Amino acid sequence: MSRIIDLLGSRFPIIQGAMGVICNPELVAAVSEAGGFGLLATTFTKDIEVLNSQVKATKDLTDKPFGANLFVMNPLAEKFAKVLAEEGVKTVTVSGGAPKTLIPRLHGLGMKAIVVVPTVEIAKGAEALGADGVIAEGAESGGVQGFRGASTIVLVPAMVDSVRIPVIAAGGIADSRGYRAALALGAEGVQVGTRFIASKECVAHTTYKQLLVGAQETGTGLVNMGRFRMRVLRTPLVEKILKGEETINIAFTGEVMEDGWIKGNIEGSILPSGEVAGIISRVLSVREIIEEMVS
Repeated sequence: MSRIIDLLGSRFPIIQGAMGVICNPELVAAVSEAGGFGLLATTFTKDIEVLNSQVKATKDLTDKPFGANLFVMNPLAEKFAKVLAEEGVKTVTVSGGAPKTLIPRLHGLGMKAIVVVPTVEIAKGAEALGADGVIAEGAESGGVQGFRGASTIVLVPAMVDSVRIPVIAAGGIADSRGYRAALALGAEGVQVGTRFIASKECVAHTTYKQLLVGAQETGTGLVNMGRFRMRVLRTPLVEKILKGEETINIAFTGEVMEDGWIKGNIEGSILPSGEVAGIISRVLSVREIIEEMVS
C-alpha cells in the first residue's frame, strides 16, 4: 500500500474513477480533500483550454494532489499531458488503448502513469512499456468494457501474481467491505467510480443518481457499442436494446452523454453503472463515502 500512497501523494490509496464527463472540479477536489486521489476526465475533451480551466478550477478548491485520466484514443492526449505537467500534476491514469507512445511521453514530462487493464496479458504488456502501476478493472465495473474480462475477485490476485508493479483494484467497490476485500486479494489500492457518481458533489443529474440508488444487483447490462461494450443501468431504452427490440443508434460523444448524464435526458441516453449500484442505497457526501470506506 505504501507504494501507491507514494505514487499518488494522497492519504488513502483510493482513486476516483473518471467516467466520461462526470468529473466536475468540485467532485475531484472533494475526493482529494477527503484523502483520496481525484481524477479529471478527458475522454470527450476537445479543447486544451477546457482542460486548462478544469485544472485551475480544481486547484482553486484544493491544494491536495489530484490527477486526470488520459484516454489514448483522444488525439489530444499527449498535448493534454503537457498541460497537466505544466500545472504540477504528477500522476495520471491511462485508458482507452495501447499506451506505447504515451508512457514515454509522460515519463519525459516527469509524470507517473497508471494504466487501466482488463487482463493479465495486457497488464504484463503495460509493465513492459514502463507503467508505474496498473488498475485491474473487473468485468463488473461500469462504463467501457472489452469483449473479454474476468471478475475483480479473480482478476486482481491473478494480476498480483503476474506483475511486479503495484496493482489497484477496480469494479464492485463501494464501501469498507469492498475496500478491505480488494486489499485481501493483494491490491495495494482501489479505484472507485459508480459510488462517487452517487455523491452530493458529483455533477450527475439527480435522476441519474436516484436510478443508481434504486438499482438492484441485477440492474445493469452490457450494451454492444461496436468497438467496445458499456455496462449501463437497465433503463427502459436499454431493456429494449438488450431484447433486440431496438437497435442502438446513440452516438458516443460528449454532447450526447452530457445530455443524459448531466441534463437528465434519460430516454435518449444510456447511463454507465457498475454492478455495485445494487448495494448503494444513499447519496452521500464524498467525505462520508471515503471515511466509511477506510474506517
